[in-house]
Amino acid sequence: MPEPRNSSDSGNESDDAPTLPADEPEHDKHGLDLAKSLAGRLKGAGPVQPVRRTRRRRTTSDGFQVSGARPDDRDPQKLTATLGRLMRDQGWEVDVAVHGVMARWPSIVGPEMAEHCKPESYEDTQLTVRTSSTAWATQLKMLAPDLIRRLNAELGEGTVTHVNVQGPHAPSWRKGPRTVRGGRGPRDTYG
Repeated sequence: MPEPRNSSDSGNESDDAPTLPADEPEHDKHGLDLAKSLAGRLKGAGPVQPVRRTRRRRTTSDGFQVSGARPDDRDPQKLTATLGRLMRDQGWEVDVAVHGVMARWPSIVGPEMAEHCKPESYEDTQLTVRTSSTAWATQLKMLAPDLIRRLNAELGEGTVTHVNVQGPHAPSWRKGPRTVRGGRGPRDTYG
């Protein structure tokens, strides 16, 4: 039963606080006594085992999983991880790597050769390179084994097995006002 208040003590905060029974000691403000008593109890109890929580997935009445606070496969994924998984699933890894090498072509073959030799296509471990002149085509044919070694060092062994070197495109006589529809004509162009 609470004790009646004295009207002379009306502005004091200590009167609002509950009073301790006479047989209990006053609480230590720093908690040192509490910490000592807890440490004494824990010494005799032995090592504390960590609590392992099992991860449960919540499901709705329809059987669908409900997203929780922890990340899972249904959460939004980073674009690089998603594209990497897509390339791996579709088997595009080699093609993407080869096209990356084609983009870095000047750094692989050198700026002078890159000016005159351009990669055109890659199919079945065969790289097709178009040159600006027949002289560059001849030089690239001689350097093809070294080029294959460089490309395989960049892409992985066995990615490129053959370099198909093609010279410049020949002029076409199929366009213009004096073409023959049925073929090459009488073949007297050069006399």
